[in-house]
Amino acid sequence: MGAGNSSFFRDTRGIDTVPLKMVFHLAITGAIIFLMAFSWNNVAPFYSGAKNRKQINSAVLDIVSIQDEYARNLQDLSFTEGSMCSIELSLPDARFLAFGVDPDHDMNGNLSDSSWLVENNTIICQYENGVRNLYHIDGETIIFKKGRLDNSTGLWLPDEDADSTGIVIEGPISGTFNFELIPDDGKYTLSHF
Repeated sequence: MGAGNSSFFRDTRGIDTVPLKMVFHLAITGAIIFLMAFSWNNVAPFYSGAKNRKQINSAVLDIVSIQDEYARNLQDLSFTEGSMCSIELSLPDARFLAFGVDPDHDMNGNLSDSSWLVENNTIICQYENGVRNLYHIDGETIIFKKGRLDNSTGLWLPDEDADSTGIVIEGPISGTFNFELIPDDGKYTLSHF
């Protein structure tokens, strides 16, 4: 076998092992892709949960930050707003987010079949898969009230038609949510949504 007679294309010594090597390498590549996809399906909920916890913990800090500030007097119309905070939330897999109340304490999925349990200083997030996370707000008692916009004055007032305490946002949750500190026989955190 001389140097002139040999060529890359004429060398057939390993031709019978090429298909076997190809199948082996494709099988290894397929296994790696399968393991990566399987791992992502297991890791994604933890990543999403960490992102959601970060948003809700940030909301807790914003709510706590207004508690020692100025509360708007509801009888004096010249004062248009008390201390406020705006919370950005994006929780697409949340079933509900409850401030100061547990609307589904029997965990049957129906928020209107039983009375809501007052849970001051808490935020409860329940996901579509049934998992519930409870976030406790340290410090003095924080009572949440649902607000309604009074069209005649353009001011937010406590909603008399709703339960006396607690705010529930049903999912999917996305947007900016505003809270204001008001006095109403005590100090309340009023929703503006």
